[in-house]
Amino acid sequence: MTRLSLPEWPAATIARTAGRLSRRLGRGGGTTLPGLLLARLRPQAAAEMAARIPDGVILLSGTNGKTTATRLVRAALDDSGARVVANTAGSNLERGVATALLHAQSPDIALFEVDEAALAALVAQTRPRVVVLMNLFRDQLDRYGELEHLAQSWRAVVAELEPNTTLVYNADDPAVAEIGAEHPNSVSYGIDDPGVGRDRRSHASDTVNCRRCDAPLRYRLVTIGHLGQWECPSCGLTRPHPDVRVTDVVCKGMDGQTVTISSTAAGGPNNTRRHRDTDDRGSDDRDTDDRGSSGGASLVVDLRLPGLPNTYNAAAAAATALAVGLAPETVAEALGKRSAAFGRAEHISVGQTRLTTLLAKNPAGANENLRMVLDESGPLHLLILLNDRTADGQDVSWIWDVDYELLLEQDRLGSLTLSGTRAHDLALRFRYAGADPTRTAVVPEPAAALDKALQASGPDGRLYVLPTYTAMLEVRGVLASRGLVRQFWEDQ
Repeated sequence: MTRLSLPEWPAATIARTAGRLSRRLGRGGGTTLPGLLLARLRPQAAAEMAARIPDGVILLSGTNGKTTATRLVRAALDDSGARVVANTAGSNLERGVATALLHAQSPDIALFEVDEAALAALVAQTRPRVVVLMNLFRDQLDRYGELEHLAQSWRAVVAELEPNTTLVYNADDPAVAEIGAEHPNSVSYGIDDPGVGRDRRSHASDTVNCRRCDAPLRYRLVTIGHLGQWECPSCGLTRPHPDVRVTDVVCKGMDGQTVTISSTAAGGPNNTRRHRDTDDRGSDDRDTDDRGSSGGASLVVDLRLPGLPNTYNAAAAAATALAVGLAPETVAEALGKRSAAFGRAEHISVGQTRLTTLLAKNPAGANENLRMVLDESGPLHLLILLNDRTADGQDVSWIWDVDYELLLEQDRLGSLTLSGTRAHDLALRFRYAGADPTRTAVVPEPAAALDKALQASGPDGRLYVLPTYTAMLEVRGVLASRGLVRQFWEDQ
């Protein structure tokens, strides 16, 4: 049966109108419905729109950090004078990308964060100039299956990339590096500061064996989970020497970090880009600006984002921006100015209380958030929310691999409020961790839980909110209804 395919103009008009109605009726931000409808009315529309973007498409994917990394790349592109279309609101399936393209107005370049499982389809649709592979952690097992399924999918994607497509990949992730190193035009990144290393790999690590011979990996430096400086003593497979390296990290608690990044490569033949003259935005003239090689460049970034995950996000963003030919000084300044994406180490003032939201949706991310919180001084006031909706993953067994015991070792908990559709599962997990149930509040409804946690933290306190994805959106919706933040789809 032949699928319906309307002409582009009426299909786009219907889809845009549906998005506006969705917002007006309070049914959401209109970030997915227009793209979903457009795909039904004209299936080839996304590919057609992507093909018209003169400086091409950047696709960025990974289990953790892709929203933040995309924001950082967007900041660098904006500062370069490019007109950018991006799915900044985080709708990262085919429908979200189509929606962003639908609303674009003569962009120079496109930048999309992409769900790990949607990467293959979007590569086929957009024929990207740059593909960024950040990391692979266990996440949403009911949806993705075991990590090996995603790794095999990504391997097939990379095998089909055009030779002139630049592949940016994380050398510190054994699964990603083994895939990425096969592509002829690639830029790798990683962390080489021994000061951020840990004594041993986490018990919740995912990739622990060699991807080539299945022997146990050995590490010279461990950073997050299974990330680090790895090697296989059996077959000799080893971490590639990164083209873009983080050589020094100076942490500043929840307020950020200073990161020194050294670059020795710049994405091969793709390191030129067209750009609009920043002094004459009304002109239609376009120039070709060869920024040259970024070999030997050194960037010092005063990053406003805390924690080792954001060190990796900054490295990925720097590698991507340099790969498309942006000047190192532009990249460093832009990355330093960018604030957190909604819900990712975002600070919000609620009266005299400072509320910090740290998205936690899998063991690797949750454990890093706990480490950041534990580095703070004083008693800790926590609101932890666990949902099991489709976007979270319905299998919540991962909470048993989160090191909640660390919160109890030094008697640091000032208050603990548990919420979400699986709040009682969290309560059971903390009971096994050794938490006193009489000092734990279980409040499934998010607005009531937020009020309870704010009250417990005191008028001048600090509250740390650790939600899964849909719970984060619910908390933000409560804060937005009280005029404290914008809705998530308005966050650019």
